[in-house]
Amino acid sequence: MRVLVVEDEEFLREMIADGLRRDALAVDEAGDGLEALRRLRLGEYDVLVLDRDLPGLHGDEVCRQVVRERLLTRVLMLTASGTVRERVEGLGLGADDYLTKPFAYDELLARVLALGRRTRPALPPVLERRGICVDTARRSASRDGHRLALSRKEFAVLEALLRAEGAVLGNDDLIEQVWEEDTSYSTNAVRVTLSKLRAKLGEPQLIETVPGAGYRIAGPHTGPSAAADTDPR
Repeated sequence: MRVLVVEDEEFLREMIADGLRRDALAVDEAGDGLEALRRLRLGEYDVLVLDRDLPGLHGDEVCRQVVRERLLTRVLMLTASGTVRERVEGLGLGADDYLTKPFAYDELLARVLALGRRTRPALPPVLERRGICVDTARRSASRDGHRLALSRKEFAVLEALLRAEGAVLGNDDLIEQVWEEDTSYSTNAVRVTLSKLRAKLGEPQLIETVPGAGYRIAGPHTGPSAAADTDPR
């Protein structure tokens, strides 16, 4: 899941972004409304966490533009005002949810995950394929009943492959879904993460390399490629 956090208070923005990254989400940041709109037009985000009182371009106008331009993102609006009138106005602008400051991080995470599920085609919160089970709500994974100790990137890659339901994801697809926009990741980062994930999943190998295309969770009638670390281009 990819999230854009827009908040002009640097400490709060970094607190939210770092927390979401620890919970295996890919997060980009913006400190004003104009930068937020630029990023929204260039990239695809499942959820926009949007402070209402922003410099450059007010959060209300950012929300209006999201609706006007039909940008495919769900909007969680943050505000210091908790009055009913303020909440109604925010939702009336096109926001999908509303959270009043100060808030508990766990509540923000729950709302972000719920909105993210609404952005994607309907899928169950528990993803299963070939004995692999990923509980997206509890952020846990297992294979054949045995719990897997995954890093946040390994978890996010596994979730992306399961959500693809057997379709092939290329390096660019995985980088867009799992890694942040502003970090200079190469295809080597994908290969390293996949190598570690494969080791933790154990045998028989289920992540198949499709030469020249990408990766997928092998189906019941296909076998993983022997060239597990081949770089698909």
